[in-house]
Amino acid sequence: MQIEFYGATSGVTGSCHIIRANGATVLLDCGLIQGRREEVEKNRRPFPFSPDSISAVVLSHGHIDHSGRIPLLVKQGYQGPVYAQNATVDLCDILLQDSAYLHEKDAQYENKWRERKNKPLIEPLYTVEDARQAIDKLVGLRYREKQEILPGIHLRYQDAGHILGSCIVEVWLQEDGLERKIVFSGDLGQYDTPILNDPVEIQEADHVIIESTYGNRLHRDRQATIDEIGQIVRDAAHQRGNLLIPAFSIGRSQEILYYLGKYYKEWEMDRWQVFLDSPMAIRASKVYWEYPHLYDEEATKLRRQINEMPHLRNLKLTQSPKESMAINRIKSGAIIISASGMCTGGRIIHHLKHNISRSGAHVMIVGYQAYGTLGRRLVEGESTVRIHGEEYPVKAKIHTVGGLSAHADADDLMRWVGHINSKPQVHVVHGESATKEDFRNRLRSELGYQVTVPEPGYRLDL
Repeated sequence: MQIEFYGATSGVTGSCHIIRANGATVLLDCGLIQGRREEVEKNRRPFPFSPDSISAVVLSHGHIDHSGRIPLLVKQGYQGPVYAQNATVDLCDILLQDSAYLHEKDAQYENKWRERKNKPLIEPLYTVEDARQAIDKLVGLRYREKQEILPGIHLRYQDAGHILGSCIVEVWLQEDGLERKIVFSGDLGQYDTPILNDPVEIQEADHVIIESTYGNRLHRDRQATIDEIGQIVRDAAHQRGNLLIPAFSIGRSQEILYYLGKYYKEWEMDRWQVFLDSPMAIRASKVYWEYPHLYDEEATKLRRQINEMPHLRNLKLTQSPKESMAINRIKSGAIIISASGMCTGGRIIHHLKHNISRSGAHVMIVGYQAYGTLGRRLVEGESTVRIHGEEYPVKAKIHTVGGLSAHADADDLMRWVGHINSKPQVHVVHGESATKEDFRNRLRSELGYQVTVPEPGYRLDL
């Protein structure tokens, strides 16, 4: 019985780990590496294992940095099932096809340049058809139901509270009369966030693989965050500019809409035109509304009262590129929620080109920004940014609203792992290097756990 660590060991993205028992090999996540160009290029390297040697894939949730290389895995020979929570299956149907479409477009764009330079053309990482073949392998499971997925290997999903369908993964291994329990946190959500439930607390484990995205930071108080958003909305209205919100299509977009609806009167939302300018976020929002049984108590009560999520009378869903481009003719009075959340591509880039150099415009950053991304450069206060090959002076007001993160902060992570009363070995992944080290030290000093920060390819004998 072994755990082998690969993705999200030298950074935050590309989640991918292996569990072996009874001659079977289970892949925990198979995520896309995101960030700087040189990081993204790693996705084209061969897997550090043979895809056809994998017996099963167990997916923690739908975010592309956890699911985005599954089509590539299938393309290269993987034939088995991909287990996921039921809501994750529906979200992956959207996310993986969208990811494939972007890979196709990126390859087309790159090849135009390569043709001019007489360089060899490239293939997309995978195609929409590859994504569809991967989606066909998804097997939906419910929370809290333990089942055997391979001889001697049992699986149970628990709610991680990160996005809809996100899972804490419990795996039991039995081999030669021994049993070991591995718990993989996936991405944990904050406690007391809207719409979703708190992360389920686990009591027993021998080994815990835990994310550490915010392992050395604390989020701002939730009510203070809400108040801050309200003030940003009022300031943008007063200065007669547009308000741009780069937001992840899954989770963050729905949370922003939730607040804009809940505080409609208080924030004088009737002054605004609100655009959800992301076909994927529009489709994902419909999935969210189809799973009310996964909501927390507050969202459930609200849905019962008005039979839907908080209503925005001035919300416009812009599906087509033509509708999206029309938004850029609006000089003031528009709130534009658009992907991608880290400003690495998608429609938000075009809105930034038209607004970033306007002194009355505002940009509200509401999620984690990986090193090397345009979003990170905005957060770090760079005076000019490069978009589509051109330099733009940053005159818009940049706001970083940290309290909306879908990730648990350091105290949340300590609270969750501290409920495990069996003194497990803990393995810290999915964080920047300094963050992982700080979190390891805190786990050791406060909880007395044995903790590792595994390097890529590190193999642990259980």
